[in-house]
Amino acid sequence: MMAFSSFWKYCAPLSLLLLLSCSHTARGQAVEAENVTVLEGGSAHISCRLQNYDGSIVVIQNPRRQTLFFNGTRALKDDRFQMVLFSPQLVRITLTNVSVSDEGGYFCQLYTDDTHHQVATLSVVVLPEVPIVEVKTEAVEGGSVELTCVSPRSKPPATLRWVRDRREIPGVISQQENGKTVSVSNTIRIPVERKDNGAALSCEASHPALVGQKRVRHYSLDVHFAPTVKIIPPQGILREGDSLSLTCSVTGNPLPRDIQWTRVNDTLPERAEKTGNILHMSRLSQSHNGTYLCQAHNNYGRAADHYTLLVYVSVSPTSHPAIAQPTPPSFRFSKEYEDPGAVVETHSAVPYAVIGGILALLVFTIICVLIVTIWCSVRQKGSYLTHEASGLDEHGEVQEAFLNGNDASQGKKEYLL
Repeated sequence: MMAFSSFWKYCAPLSLLLLLSCSHTARGQAVEAENVTVLEGGSAHISCRLQNYDGSIVVIQNPRRQTLFFNGTRALKDDRFQMVLFSPQLVRITLTNVSVSDEGGYFCQLYTDDTHHQVATLSVVVLPEVPIVEVKTEAVEGGSVELTCVSPRSKPPATLRWVRDRREIPGVISQQENGKTVSVSNTIRIPVERKDNGAALSCEASHPALVGQKRVRHYSLDVHFAPTVKIIPPQGILREGDSLSLTCSVTGNPLPRDIQWTRVNDTLPERAEKTGNILHMSRLSQSHNGTYLCQAHNNYGRAADHYTLLVYVSVSPTSHPAIAQPTPPSFRFSKEYEDPGAVVETHSAVPYAVIGGILALLVFTIICVLIVTIWCSVRQKGSYLTHEASGLDEHGEVQEAFLNGNDASQGKKEYLL
């Protein structure tokens, strides 16, 4: 009994020293975790740094507190996670093909007498894709068009802007959260005319992770408008035996596909050939004379143009050169239809107004000459009748004197009748 008491007397201080030493060692162990930011689809390296590691159990868990690795041994069947390093100073795992669902805190735990843990926060950045352009309203000449540029998902939210001719077009911006990502849209409304058809616009998406670069979607305005029609005639004078090709130039959006050739108040000549927008006639004669009409239409209106053909008559070599009077040259004119959507080009015509003015002036001159002639004739006739009546008065006085007689004392008077 005394022997045991002596043994404890010497061993108790040593045991207490060993216990304090072990406790100090346990308290000296620590773990540190590092936060990680990675692009979606990339690879993330999650590291846990150990201090004074003595071989205790190390556990790594995902944000859902599922154990991924237990002392370097895989615990969760997810091949995207790989243990790449396990040492007394550093434990590192790699996560490939990262998605936003992997975002969160990863726990590095060191199991000793006291549990030590640190959280490594994984942040996932989602880059915007090339934006999408949505047409809210159809672009029609004289109206307006509403366009929306959409970036379906990004994290943090992308910045969108519309640009035309290097100038920004102000729009209405809205955002909508879709889980951990954000959808951004920018809507503009602009007036459009025919000249705006094909105008280039672009929607630009910028993002902090793009480092100054932009994702751009180009868009061309598609403005619908009624057609226009213009007949392009040949140059020079058309004579009997010549050939004629009339080209009907048509514009419009959508472009009219059905182009109609007709002759006003008559049918097309037998030898006339229609090939698309071209009307061809060979061996012209006076039977080809007439007004030819080209018509086209689409959903937004119709248009037409006229061409009047007058063929010169061929002069025989034996004919007298002085009596050959050329017929008026062929000319073109156009007429606008009652359809409000029609757009018709106006062309020059024969100056019939000038000829009519000359004829009217000639008729007016003839009438004036007739009036003056009649007036002079009436004046001369009135003067003749006046002198004739005066002579009759004098003759009456002579006859009266002769019948009544006169005294001898009055003497003899002669009257000249």
